[in-house]
Amino acid sequence: MEMYIEESLKRSYSYQEYRDLVTKLLKEGKSTGAEQSDDLLHYSELNEVRMNRLEKTIPVPNVIGEGLKNIEKKYIWLVLSEGWCGDAAQIVPVLHKMELEAPNIEMKLVFRDENEELMQQFLTNGGKAIPKLIVLDAETKEVKADWGPRPQGAKQLILDYKAQHGVIDETAKTDLQKWYLKDKGLSTQKELLDLMQGL
Repeated sequence: MEMYIEESLKRSYSYQEYRDLVTKLLKEGKSTGAEQSDDLLHYSELNEVRMNRLEKTIPVPNVIGEGLKNIEKKYIWLVLSEGWCGDAAQIVPVLHKMELEAPNIEMKLVFRDENEELMQQFLTNGGKAIPKLIVLDAETKEVKADWGPRPQGAKQLILDYKAQHGVIDETAKTDLQKWYLKDKGLSTQKELLDLMQGL
């Protein structure tokens, strides 16, 4: 595990570097990741618009900002993501806003398909669900916690839909995006602040 983390950190990007790379690939007609398809490109284009909007509109409430400022130890948030992932597009800008409020948290992003060994250590119900946030002690690089791929309310929405309909289809994806829109990143912020305060 330590080796996978070290290797992934060497391949990691800051938030701005991640955004710039995804944008550059889109201009070349590509999505991130090993697989290329019209669908993935379409999702990536939608996500670019979403992330641009969220960067401008997502608030960090004062109570959460204060909590983040009071985190005393230094941590790295190592986040597995891809440009085509709808959940990542909704969550990664929120993580970035939190990072800006927290002097002792640095976020580093890595692409899932380029970090298969690391991804295998953090599967969700056996699947490579992203985004996945791994909380590392900044000095020792020890894993202190992990979170993702969705906040609890979004997770429950998908579980309930799958139980009722047996599949995750376009309707489920639309419902999920509406949930994120209404939530405005607050569930993610609250869950992660609780997680960090519990370390």
